[in-house]
Amino acid sequence: MVVIVAGLPGGKVRAFGRWLGLSAFSFLAAACASSDSSYQADAIAASQAGNQKKAIELATKEVARYATSDECSPTKNVNCGTLALAYGSLAEYQILDGNKRAGEASFRGAKRALEWMSASERASAVGIVYRDVSEAFWKVGDRDRAMAVFDEGRKAGGDSWLYSGSAAKEAARLRAATAEPAADAPPPAGTDPQGAPTPLVPVSAPGGAPATPAKPATGATPPASAAPGTSTTTPARSLTPTPLPPLAPSPLPSATR
Repeated sequence: MVVIVAGLPGGKVRAFGRWLGLSAFSFLAAACASSDSSYQADAIAASQAGNQKKAIELATKEVARYATSDECSPTKNVNCGTLALAYGSLAEYQILDGNKRAGEASFRGAKRALEWMSASERASAVGIVYRDVSEAFWKVGDRDRAMAVFDEGRKAGGDSWLYSGSAAKEAARLRAATAEPAADAPPPAGTDPQGAPTPLVPVSAPGGAPATPAKPATGATPPASAAPGTSTTTPARSLTPTPLPPLAPSPLPSATR
């Protein structure tokens, strides 16, 4: 984002793209601090064009402008926010240029200036500085350091700008992938509250006696597991009547004479 501030000496155009989140007063204070051209704006343009060495040269001049006891110190906070942003940008360009050691040194300078800022503006500056440094590490392939810087910024109270970086998005993806069910979620069906399977208990018949499984009716359809053409029931036997033996005629008793 480019902001043109009317009434500034020379009608200079100030680039405040990486200063999002700071108050309007801080914007104007940074823009009015000098009648010279903005080293910060030119450094941003050089970095975006891929000329990191030129960006480093310009950002170093921006740091020197505010790294004085009159501008920012433990006892005098005039432009500590501007100094922190300048150090953060310098660290970003140095990391992108392959000099991580110099970038870490500039990052420490930014942290020191952040400590001397007023509490009302610190969260915005923390978000910008830590996000830019984290993003620089991410771009050069040092994902572990990028994630660590993001985590430091989160603990330091960085505002929403911090969460717009690649490391923040990766952290959110990892949290979602490893998310556990809520502690108050109901247990799955078929388990007791402790998670053990619920045993199946036969339904009791009236009077408390266990119910006796009903016997299949004669001629019932066999279960699916039975072989085709077979029946699981025994057919009823047919009763054949047994014939009675013939009755022999009894002899008549002889008459007594």
